[in-house]
Formats: sequence, structure tokens, C-alpha cells
Amino acid sequence: MTIRIGNAPCSWGVEFAEDARNPTWQSVLKDCAAAGYKGIELGPVGFMPEDPAQLGAALAQHDLELIGGVVFRPFHDPDAWDDVMDGSVRTCKALVAHGAQHMVLIDSISPRRAPTAGRAAEAEQMDSAEWNAYRDRIGTIAKMGAEEYGLTVGIHAHAAGFMDFEPELERLLDEIDDSVLKVCFDTGHHSYAGFDPVAFMKRHIGRISYMHFKDIDPAVKADVIAKRTGFYDACGQGIFCNLGQGDVDFPAVRQVLLDAGFEGWCTVEQDCDPLLDPDPLGDARANREYLESIGFR
Repeated sequence: MTIRIGNAPCSWGVEFAEDARNPTWQSVLKDCAAAGYKGIELGPVGFMPEDPAQLGAALAQHDLELIGGVVFRPFHDPDAWDDVMDGSVRTCKALVAHGAQHMVLIDSISPRRAPTAGRAAEAEQMDSAEWNAYRDRIGTIAKMGAEEYGLTVGIHAHAAGFMDFEPELERLLDEIDDSVLKVCFDTGHHSYAGFDPVAFMKRHIGRISYMHFKDIDPAVKADVIAKRTGFYDACGQGIFCNLGQGDVDFPAVRQVLLDAGFEGWCTVEQDCDPLLDPDPLGDARANREYLESIGFR
């Protein structure tokens, strides 16, 4: 069995392509390689060059493989369909150009859900018609990625969106065929939402095609939930701590993967504020070293 460990631009604070606070894409590639990784995600489409020749040369320069890319768009908003489709098509084309496999779908933060991140019992729910339309938008993009572009498409639960808590994730998996939609499972967001990542993995490992490794500082989590702190402010306060320093049981995560014969990439994603994290390169290196210390190579 081969499990490979990669990293992603969000570990350098890159959440949106046009954010003036972003580091340069060149520096992110350089740092990722310097921290000892051999693979990296695309980040938000438009952050890295969409010219395949330009990005391909830079990846080769740093001996990096492109793993996949995230479509972090408002699937919950029917008026934002053009934006969702634009991000999805551009991401598909970028991934195919570099032989990357994983397209990850994330419903972006909604003002209706942001106040109840981590509070499943209080979160506003869609009515039946809204849910069905939402599900169908996700299914349409998943089918496009899988059937038209040959990608492995995974749904990713995310704090403060409408695909946040375990019951709605499991409902979606029941309603969209697994031939087009898998799971990109994020250990940290599952913990942030108040659920047990390892228990979910044991139930759904056959549907998990790709992993995002995050850890959660339990003290910060308790504080931001109690104060209803926004997601990005929580990132700035360090809710996503270095791996092995939070409440995610990574040795148990590794064992579930081993027992299932999981093969492929697991990507470190330590979301942070690009101006408040003093040492993203050091964090990236420490996360790789921690994973190696518990048996990942």
C-alpha cells in the first residue's frame, strides 16, 4: 500500500485567488518543496497560472506533482450558478492539463450558517425544495467532473456552509450515486462540526477517495463556538493547530486507512491567516515530520 503526503496553498493562507494578502504562487511552491513534500493542490483556481506550460515548468522545477484542486463556491446560492460553473470548469481543465486526479467540491460559507459553525443543533436547515435543488447542483458538477473530465470528485464538509455536519453529509451520500461522487474527508472540519472523524471513516471508508489532514485545537474550538466567532477569525486564532497537537487521533486515522488498503494522496491543510501565521514553512515541515513519526512516509 502506498499513501503519499501532500500539502496545499491554504496552509500558506491562500483561500481566495485575488486576496491581496496572499503570498506569491512561486513562493508557495518553493516552500512546499523545501518542507519535504512531493505533491501540492492547485489552490483556488486563478491563484496558480492557468497556462499549463507555465505551471508545468514550475512544478517540475520543484519536483512537485499536482494532486487536485478545490471548487470552493456557493453551491447553496441558486443565483451564483454561473460562478460555481466557472470555477468548476476552470478547475477541471487545470487538473486534466497536469494529470491531477482529485476535484474537491466545497460549499462556501453562508451568512445563514456562519453563526452556528460547530453547533449542529442550532443550525438553520434548508427546506425540502431548497435541499433538492442544492443537491442537484452538487450532483451536476460531480457528474461533469467524473464523466466529462475523468476526475475523481469528492464532497468535502466545511464549517459555516450548508454541507457542514455529519447528518447532511450522509444524506447527500445517500442521494447522489457513488459512481460520480466520493468523499474528500477532512479530519479537522469533521471535528470542528462536533463529530468523531475516526468513527465516520470506519463507516464510510469505501466512499473516501481522498483525505485532507487537519487538526483542531480543542481549547480554541470551545472558545470560538461559545463566542460564535466567524470561521476566518477562528483560523486567525489558530483553531487549526499543527498535526498531533489537537483532538484528532491521527494514529487511529492511519490505522483505518491501513486496514482498508487505502492508496493515494493525503493532503495537509492547515488553514491560517496569511498575515498572522509567523512561520507557515515551519508548520508545513513540522506537520510532515509528525506524520512520518507515526508511520506515514
